[in-house]
This record gives sequence, C-alpha cells and structure tokens, in this order.
Amino acid sequence: MNLPNKLTVFRMILIPVFMLVLALPLDWGTLQVAGAQLPVTHLVAAIIFIVASLTDLADGKIARKYKLVTNFGKFADPLADKLLVMTALIFFVQFGWVPAWMVAIIVIRELAITGLRTLIVENNGKVLAAAMPGKIKTASQMVAISFFLLHDIVFAMANIPFAMIMIWSALLATIYSGIDYFYKNRDVFSDGFK
Repeated sequence: MNLPNKLTVFRMILIPVFMLVLALPLDWGTLQVAGAQLPVTHLVAAIIFIVASLTDLADGKIARKYKLVTNFGKFADPLADKLLVMTALIFFVQFGWVPAWMVAIIVIRELAITGLRTLIVENNGKVLAAAMPGKIKTASQMVAISFFLLHDIVFAMANIPFAMIMIWSALLATIYSGIDYFYKNRDVFSDGFK
C-alpha cells in the first residue's frame, strides 16, 4: 500500500464523514461570506469535499512522478471519485439544487464505465486508466459540487449561478467522456477481444 493508494483509501474514508455532515440535522448557524448565505454545515461539507478532491489530484501526481502506478490505484482512484461525486449529487437532488434527470445521466455514465472497466479486466487482465476526457469530467464535477456547497461564494455577489453553469459543463463532459471511453474500447464487445 504505497502513498498514492493510501490517499485513495483516505478519500474513500472521507465519503461517509461527508455524508453524515450533510445528512444529520445539524444547525451550526449561517455565515454571510462574499455575497453568499453559507450554512456552516455546508461549509464543513465543502471543506471535506475539497480535501477529498485534492487527494485525488495528489495521488495521481505522486503515482506518476515516482512510478507508483498500481492496478489497485488505476481501479480504486476513479472509483473513489465516482463514489464521492455521486454521493454529493444525490444529496443535491434531495436539497432541490440539481434536477434528478441530470444526476441520473451522470450516475448511469459512471456505472456504465465501471462495468466497461470490469469487462476489460475480466477479458484481458488490464485495468482501464482514466483518460483526459474523464479527468476533465471529474474536475468539472468537483468544481460544480464545491460551489454548490459554498452557495456560489463570490459569484453570488454578481448573481451568477456559477455552480449551475459548472454542473451543465460537467454534464456535457460526462456524456462526451462516456462516449469516448466506449468508442475507444469498442473492441471489448467483439468476439475476438483479447
């Protein structure tokens, strides 16, 4: 268990903590920050989410720089991202911040790519690493989620719905990256796949 893999596991551990902060009926008050009315529970959830997101950035860079890339990391790193993002988005549907159909598309894509990864591993033993469109999708989702939790801090002063703009960008990146993964790995569905 090298450092990048430990960071991935740490990110997975943060997910239930993140859930509890959003799910429990906690009332720690509200802050007025840079044009946003920011409940302290959402600020705490945002900090947890951002720390988890930064571990995603760190584990990949460390793994590549020090040649610590492992099959566990290739599989668990994107899985941890998906679990973190899907958890947040499901809460956002409950809060009425994001339409359910949008989250459904994102979840369907995530499950489909996870299935594709599993199929590739079973057929040829290789783990499908995240490609650039998938990384852009993850980054845009994480920025959108952070700004939803921070109630569009800074952008709220100008009445710009930055989080909603970013979730639309994330949706487009999600669809594109899903199509890209399936197109580039379409041979997995042929009888001659090895």
